[in-house]
Amino acid sequence: MNKTPKASGKKIAAKAPEPASAPVERGVIDAIVDPLTSALKRAGLRRAQKNAGETTAAAPAAPASTGAGKPGLAVSPLAVPFPVIPPIAGVEIATGRAGFYKHEREDLLLMRFAEGTSAAGVFTRHGVGSAPVDWCKRQLAASGGADVRALVVNAGCANSFTGKPGADAVRRVATAVGKRFDCRQRDVMMASTGVIGVILDDSKITARLPEVETRLTADAWAQAGRAIMTTDTFPKGAYATAMIDGVEVKIAGIAKGSGMIAPDMATMLAFVATDAAIAPAALQTLVSLYTRTTFNCVTVDGDRSTNDTLLLFATGQSGAPKISRPGDKRLADFRDKLEHVLLDLALQLVRDGEGATKFVKITVNGAESPASARKIARTIAESPLVKTAFAGEDANWGRIVMAVGRADEPVARERISVKFGDLYAARDGLISAEYDEAKMSAYVKNQEFEVSVDVGVGKGSATVWTCDLTKQYVAINGDYRS
Repeated sequence: MNKTPKASGKKIAAKAPEPASAPVERGVIDAIVDPLTSALKRAGLRRAQKNAGETTAAAPAAPASTGAGKPGLAVSPLAVPFPVIPPIAGVEIATGRAGFYKHEREDLLLMRFAEGTSAAGVFTRHGVGSAPVDWCKRQLAASGGADVRALVVNAGCANSFTGKPGADAVRRVATAVGKRFDCRQRDVMMASTGVIGVILDDSKITARLPEVETRLTADAWAQAGRAIMTTDTFPKGAYATAMIDGVEVKIAGIAKGSGMIAPDMATMLAFVATDAAIAPAALQTLVSLYTRTTFNCVTVDGDRSTNDTLLLFATGQSGAPKISRPGDKRLADFRDKLEHVLLDLALQLVRDGEGATKFVKITVNGAESPASARKIARTIAESPLVKTAFAGEDANWGRIVMAVGRADEPVARERISVKFGDLYAARDGLISAEYDEAKMSAYVKNQEFEVSVDVGVGKGSATVWTCDLTKQYVAINGDYRS
């Protein structure tokens, strides 16, 4: 998570996430992918949501003694094991310790990509932003996402709100990596996470590059997931295979994030790679589209970050034909599996919410529009009163009704219904005739449960995933820099 130094000022409100190809407006994206939207929103997302909690042949979760993350934090009770991720052709990975943390742990990730790799990204639109986000957006715009060769990620220092010195540090790292990999500065992507307001000491990275480079291997996804952790309690990964014109392709990704998590990507970093051959423009359309249905549909605490970065790389090493249009029928399975991977990673962020003990799915139906439903769902999911009720295993449906009303969206009070799982708490604007306090209380004692609301004005619906708010969240954030 990215946290401000103690001397920082008031929080600055975040904006929506911004694609690397910033000139692409949402309306243009919708026009490009239609008729993708109708089919994928109905079929692809349903399958992704159904499978998001599943992992392929999973290896045991990394033990706490690995030193990753913050010392002393217990692994989330909602944790899922890191999946077995095989090598992705055209991707090499290495990790090392640059020393951004006082305790012994790896905090540096280096990835090298085959020549001709396409890249696309979606980034925070936070009013402050960060030097690595600025760098990636500028370089992807300059190159069009063609032939990206490397990625460097550090944990422990966000390099945000650091002005020209922070930008210069990013440039020096990219220059050093470019020289070692015989590529241009702009072919090197950068990402950082950690404390805001601290200038990146780039010498810590450049001094370690020769050693880290010697450890580049095709099989180090689990190590990569651990190296980028901050207050995360477990590494997050996802993997899937898809078919493109009869050829199998692989999709793998890692993410980090635990606190300062909210829709519009929050304080998360995510890096996904595939051996499919997809043109940069098509790749950008896909990552922009699916961010909205995955990372932008989760929230831990409602705070948004300066460093949000989702990068998608396509190496083209699978032997599958190169695809230039996002709506190409040959991409149907790939689109579905890509969304599955992104949603899987997004839901793991919620499962690792700081201090979380409950994983909650909130669905709003009957809204004026999908956007209205999403706003209502987010308001419920981010309400401290609702979240503390979840922590106390209290099915306090009155707090949910309160949150619905303060979302400032059209609702029909006399038609509002609230359910916990299959149990009606309220129906048609009143407490339900079949309301059963004992059954409600028993239901919310589960680690995972669902809340659904119908606001009775239309056909719009949306789902947001969240967690509870516990005393441990306060403890973690109270001594974050201690």
